[in-house]
Amino acid sequence: MATDYDEPRKRDEDMEEDSLQQLKTSRSGSQSGSVDVDEAEAADSYELPGADLSNVELSVSVLPAQADEFTCSECFLVHHRSQLAYEKDGMLICSECAS
Repeated sequence: MATDYDEPRKRDEDMEEDSLQQLKTSRSGSQSGSVDVDEAEAADSYELPGADLSNVELSVSVLPAQADEFTCSECFLVHHRSQLAYEKDGMLICSECAS
């Protein structure tokens, strides 16, 4: 929208009256007593945590541990050998669990 910078400015009192009148007219026309049905339909499409996923099949390829990886005996996560903190009685411990 183009602005006419040569137009005389309104005083603060005039601006307050104008904005109050605009609010009254917009408020009276925009409110309705009906409930929006689309919100209820949209709520049905959401999937909540803990939903029954027993009939859903996942296709994930699982790779065995590589030669440069190990499984931590405390957190049971697979880490790279560079994250090995120490080995105690044949149990490999990662640096995150060691700290």
